[in-house]
Amino acid sequence: MSQIFRFILKLVFALSAAVLAVGLLLVALTVFALSLLKSWITGQKSAPLMAFAHFQKFSQAGMWTRGPARQPSPKAASGQVIDVEARELQDERRES
Repeated sequence: MSQIFRFILKLVFALSAAVLAVGLLLVALTVFALSLLKSWITGQKSAPLMAFAHFQKFSQAGMWTRGPARQPSPKAASGQVIDVEARELQDERRES
């Protein structure tokens, strides 16, 4: 009797875990699809694509380009601080 109860309990836990995993997968796919739809409608790239493009652009390991690793520029390695004046740029699309 104890073995049957233990088997049923394991089966219930396994099915619960499977339902939870499938539910999370469906939620993730829905969010991804809505994000993709929003990016198509607005014409802007989605945030995950921009993040991966940023990582690819500034990767030090060279794993994205199949080339040797990038070396830091001597200007950046010198430790000099460059003072710049910040100014706000107006977005022309929002003004109309």
